Amino acid sequence: MPASFGNWLIGLGIVLLVIGLVAKTGALSWLGHLPGDIHVKRDNAQFFLPVTSMIVVSVMLSVLINLVRRWF
Repeated sequence: MPASFGNWLIGLGIVLLVIGLVAKTGALSWLGHLPGDIHVKRDNAQFFLPVTSMIVVSVMLSVLINLVRRWF
């Protein structure tokens, strides 16, 4: 394995750590509660489809990946 693979793993670990710390502080508590997220509750069942939240996460990841690709 080349040394750059190890650097990518370290970078990925740091990114995951930062995301975990941000999520633990409650800064992402709005995620899943946006207008357009479908939440249906019935007597014995419930259904949740976070449509808008998935779109927001997809756009954020696309921007992040494009920025990383431009730098490297």
